[in-house]
Formats: sequence, structure tokens, C-alpha cells
Amino acid sequence: MDSLRFATFNVSMFRNSEGALATELKNGSSVQGKAVAEIIQRTQPDVVLLSEFDYDATGESARVFANEYLGVSQGNQPAASYPFIYTAASNTGVQSGADLNGDGEVGGPQDAYGFGSFPGQYGMVLYSKYPIDTTNVRTFQKLKWSAMPDNLMPVEFYGALAAKTLRLPSKSLWDVPLLVNGKTVHVIASHPTPPAFDGPEERNVRRNHDEIRLIKDYVTGGKAASYITDDKGVAGGLKQDASFVILGDLNAQPQSSAAIDALRADARVQDPSPASAGAIKASGKGALMGDFLNPMNSSAVVQLALAATSTAQFSQGPMRVDYVLPSQDAEVTDAGVFWPAPSEAASSALQTSSGKNVSDHHLVWVNIALPFGT
Repeated sequence: MDSLRFATFNVSMFRNSEGALATELKNGSSVQGKAVAEIIQRTQPDVVLLSEFDYDATGESARVFANEYLGVSQGNQPAASYPFIYTAASNTGVQSGADLNGDGEVGGPQDAYGFGSFPGQYGMVLYSKYPIDTTNVRTFQKLKWSAMPDNLMPVEFYGALAAKTLRLPSKSLWDVPLLVNGKTVHVIASHPTPPAFDGPEERNVRRNHDEIRLIKDYVTGGKAASYITDDKGVAGGLKQDASFVILGDLNAQPQSSAAIDALRADARVQDPSPASAGAIKASGKGALMGDFLNPMNSSAVVQLALAATSTAQFSQGPMRVDYVLPSQDAEVTDAGVFWPAPSEAASSALQTSSGKNVSDHHLVWVNIALPFGT
């Protein structure tokens, strides 16, 4: 059966200064770039969103990565061609003009609309084998946090004036329509701020919640999305019959985030729960505790399932934070996380030629049967 493979991958290809990534990628010589490309070639997604890939206004880095890394065999893997690329500006590093972190000074990474040392740091890029309906792309970079009804913004921390100007997306939210065999599939891409690095005001925890709620409201459409206005001034969310796939590092763990639990449980969304053997191994003995031969031991089964679906390895341990969530009309045929167990030959691809981890995240993919779209 013909199918589409959608993937998301936080590649950790952010650099400390503007233009540094573009310079590094020249001539196909980036060690990390080659390793990231090999993982993508091993999984061969038809559509893949890369997070933490520095944005530049000319799109040079995105094009060079497509041509000199993805388009060239890495590690004896077949090259991957992506003739259609979408990238756009990010709130990261764009100065707000306000003292958002309350340190008495204006300027610096924490006073930007999204944490970043320069505009576009930690950006996103979407690669597709299918045409992008560029006329109907919608971005929500400048959507104000205050526009969301019943938002969780700590106004008292920011102050009333700054609170009015704050943008909700820490990077952006994109609706990128793809033209798939005469049908349209909307890629909903985002990368909410991590719910960490806070004081008692929990500004990042609250923002993460509301960024994920924005995704839910947008795909729900109708009244729930009435407050949402895109960067061209067009209001509203998706149409009720629209086909979509939500992609991104959402920085939220099931059962630890009310927002991600609500999104996964939404009537318009399905969660294939991609898993891997490597995630279970990385979780250690704690994930394997309990009597798994006893079907009545539901808590042990849940614990193992959570471990298996982890997508990233942090200092706190493995977590599930990266998602591919199709609309309910999608017929999911397979799903997984590229996280081979240490005993598997493919596990060598998780490290660069210099021995460093390619990223602290793993590529997540979901296969959807064709036809798909509206």
C-alpha cells in the first residue's frame, strides 16, 4: 500500500552567532550536518520538520543542507531529495524592547520575544517531496499572547505594558498546506518553549501550555479559534474537514502536561504513539520493574509504554517531547522513533564521526496510507 511518511527531528543545529551555521555547512563539510542527514536518509521521510536549525533570511542554510547533505549519500545510505522547502522567521532573538526577565536591563537573549542570541536562532525548516501551496501558507509569529482567552500569562510578572506586546509563539506556528496527489494536507509545525528555566512565576511553564493550547484551538477551528489571527491579518483556524499532521518538538511529556494530554485526546487528533527499543534500553531498569507477565499489573504496563515512546535523552532521563499527530481521517500504517538499541548496527548513526551524540532528540516518524487529504 502506498503511504506518506511524516517525520519531526530536533537536530540541535543551532550555533552561537548569526551566520555561523551557514558558514559551517558550506562545501558539505559539517560533521554534525552529515550525521543528521544520514539519519534522515536511513528513515527516508516524505515530509520532515527540522527544529533547532538556525534560520537565515535568504534560506541559504536550508538550501545548502538539502543539496550538499541530504542530496549526497551519507554513511552509504541512499540520498534523499527534497525539492520543496519552507522556512520562515522566528521570534527567537527578536528583541521585544522590554525587560522581560526582570533583571533591570533591556536586551539580551531573555528579553527577546523568544529566547535567542540573534534573530532566527533555534529556527525551523520543513522539507517535502510534495509541492507546497505557498499562496495559502499561514504563519502566526506575531500573534499576541494576550489575544488568547483565559490565557495563563503571568501579567503581574511582566507588567501590564510589556504583557500587551508579548507574542505567544516562542518561535512561530506554521500551517503549511501540501499538495498530495490532488488533495491538501496541512502541516501544523511549531516548537513551543521548554517549560523550564523559570522562577516562581512559571512564565515558561505557562507559555508552553498556551502554545500547545494554540495548536489545539487552531485544529479545532470554529469558535475555539476565533481569537487566532495570522501574520497577514486573516482570522480563524482550520476548516472542520481539513486533513492535517501536527509536527514538532512540543517540549511536553504525557501525564506531566495538561496541554499535551488535551491535544492528544482531542476528537480531531490521533496519537500513534511511536516507540523504539532504544528508548526502553535508555530508561534503564526502572522501566522494566514490575510483573509484565501479569496482565492485571496495569501500572507496570503503562510505565513500560511511556518508556518505549520516549523521543529525547535529557539529564533527567528519557522523555517523550517530539510528536507526529495526524488528523482522525488519516489511516496510520506504521510509526516509530529512530532510536536503535545499542546492540543494533544502526545505533552507530546516533553519534557523529567525532563520537558526539548527533542530537539529544531522535527522529520520530509516522506512515499514513494514501489517499490522504481533502
